[in-house]
Amino acid sequence: MARAPEEKILDLRASELSFVTQFLHFLPRKSTVDLVARPLMDRRVPREEAEEAAADLLKRVNLPERLWHLSPATFSGGEKQRVNIARGLICKPRLLLLDEPTASLDAASENHVIELIEKEKERGCAVVAIFHDRSIVERLADDRVELRLSPASSASSVTQS
Repeated sequence: MARAPEEKILDLRASELSFVTQFLHFLPRKSTVDLVARPLMDRRVPREEAEEAAADLLKRVNLPERLWHLSPATFSGGEKQRVNIARGLICKPRLLLLDEPTASLDAASENHVIELIEKEKERGCAVVAIFHDRSIVERLADDRVELRLSPASSASSVTQS
């Protein structure tokens, strides 16, 4: 991918990969279900089918149904993160990039999300993730790279296992 032309990267981003960052970016007047369904609708999946898939994922990430038709603008950090995770998983990507996807979650929601990530891996999805919680790394990682600050300087070191 590092050497692929920009057009190919854009095509892959639209069709093969997905990402979940620590922050949810959204248009403030869109409902949560629309926000989660949008990636499918962008792929020409009919609205009703996309919204059904979004509702299923919102259930699986434990977001209360009373929130589905509201904008996530007033949601807590954990609620926004669950929306973000549902949106990242809806298209069943071949490559899933995760940046601290469980950072704002309570223990029960964290476990649900980890189970969803495990299911993605079982489905054959490649997952590249950043986690600071070692127990999550131990549970999910097939391989890992650790970045550490060198005690003698401000330089970082990398170890792979």
